[in-house]
Amino acid sequence: MATRHEIPAEPRTDEGKGASRRLRRSGKVPAILYGAKEAPVSLQFHHNTVLLASHNEWFYSAILDLNIGGGTQKVLLRDMQRHPFKPQILHLDFQRVSENEAIRVRVPLHFVNQQASPAGKTAGVVITHELNEVTISCLPRDLPEFIEVDLAQLKIGDIVHLSDIKLPAGVVIPELRLGKEHDLAVAIAKMARAEEEPAAAAAEAAPAAPAAKAAPAKAAPAKAAPAKAAPAKAAPKK
Repeated sequence: MATRHEIPAEPRTDEGKGASRRLRRSGKVPAILYGAKEAPVSLQFHHNTVLLASHNEWFYSAILDLNIGGGTQKVLLRDMQRHPFKPQILHLDFQRVSENEAIRVRVPLHFVNQQASPAGKTAGVVITHELNEVTISCLPRDLPEFIEVDLAQLKIGDIVHLSDIKLPAGVVIPELRLGKEHDLAVAIAKMARAEEEPAAAAAEAAPAAPAAKAAPAKAAPAKAAPAKAAPAKAAPKK
């Protein structure tokens, strides 16, 4: 049986951007509730209440019980706006759910027994999780908070597809009805990439040998300074 998650909410009468800014300054979060062929209702929440709830996985995939003025509405979170850099929630969108109408929800995948599998016990094997969540369809009463992917039998070279997941009763994956090309891989076990040959790796890693230095050009021999002409002797006097 799914755990109940109850969150207190209050009706909101003031609307518009100005009213929303005032709410945020007072520590509240504006929100809207719609769906189930009923009129939309504006709500407000205490910021710290929804901030703490947002740290839990169930906040995004489970059916929530909104306590509004003593009455309870079963809803799903459909959108949440956050501040770009502050730990602040700016706005929330909730959708009412009907007990007799199927809903489509993205739920997280929990991988179990990976280390106990043959692949998990083998050195050098890499196990990758290709998907972390999946879209399912079911009635609200059958909605799981997460789906387990059992990897106990995973061997080297195995690929676990969406169609291999054991789903809870009443739950289907709509994409599988569209054809085999939508049967996506969920987990893969493969050997790590073999190291390159040491010699080849060393050759690639080694820097190129510097080009041989050209022999320095020989300096041209210095020309001898021209010898000074001997001074002419004076002619003898007669």
